[in-house]
Amino acid sequence: MGTIESAPRGFSGVGLENPVIVQMRICVPAELTTLVADLCQQQAGTAEVALHTGASILPKGDVFVVHVARESVEELMEKLRALKIESLGSVALTAPDLVLSDRADRAEETAPGEGADTVIWDEVSRQTGEESRLSWTFLSFLVLATLLAAIGIVTDSTIAIVGAMAVGPEFGPLAALAVAVVRGNWSLGGRAALALGVGFPIAMLSTALITWLALPADLFPRDVLDRAPAAEFIYHPGPFSLIVAVLAGAAGMLSVISGRSAALIGVFISVTTVPAAGFVAVALVLGEFSKAAGSALQLLVNLGGIVAAAVAVLYFYRLVTKRLPDGVALRLRGQAIRARR
Repeated sequence: MGTIESAPRGFSGVGLENPVIVQMRICVPAELTTLVADLCQQQAGTAEVALHTGASILPKGDVFVVHVARESVEELMEKLRALKIESLGSVALTAPDLVLSDRADRAEETAPGEGADTVIWDEVSRQTGEESRLSWTFLSFLVLATLLAAIGIVTDSTIAIVGAMAVGPEFGPLAALAVAVVRGNWSLGGRAALALGVGFPIAMLSTALITWLALPADLFPRDVLDRAPAAEFIYHPGPFSLIVAVLAGAAGMLSVISGRSAALIGVFISVTTVPAAGFVAVALVLGEFSKAAGSALQLLVNLGGIVAAAVAVLYFYRLVTKRLPDGVALRLRGQAIRARR
């Protein structure tokens, strides 16, 4: 067989390293079309701008489809927010799986920074908001994870305990709390606090009830907690408990920002939140109140450490992210008002 020595005519091969391009669909009233077109074309990192005049029926207006490097999305979003586009129309973001375009490659080169290091704040708020709602799915996963942790504790099974860590859905609300603190989004913070404040007690009460019902069946001895060395780390909080929680919180928020779900699974497995909740339930039923208190402290240390680290990561990104100057935002608002008159 021969070897391929050159790319087909008209294909440069540059796109083989797929650029990190975001597709923006922007719906605007007709009176703002010229202003939005200028903003999109002048934005560093813009690869393509397509305009569909009169394409939007509800609301009536024009539709832009813009390909822009991820590094430039937040700046362009701030400019669009200054025009009140979210009230007058809409902005939708999607990430194409593959973009073959020399223009897209050049756009990414001209955009400041790196796509993987870019925070699109509305995207982070939406993602954490979706995962922080008190829903039947959230409660089901938390209850199942806590029950799995309890089984791992009474059977001295490290595998079951680690499995419970992976199943637990608690990082979503914890990340949402961090986003709420940094962005001042107290409605998001309230939803996250409600999910945690209701979810963990329900999961622990369910686990305690199942444990109490299992005692007459002699599925495990009453002194099982004294025979489970694999679970000792759960009710013995120490300096490393906080250190691990802080590292996990930082890694978890970085995985949310960068969209690396595989890293987030590692975060779930590294923190002792769900196992601590399961241990509290089992220990209270068995009358091991000192161990229950130690496990409850472990739970609080892990929850607090994760949120504190996530907040620190977000504040760091907020400091290093280039913000739209207030003067530019005011000028754009003025132009939008004049255009709509």
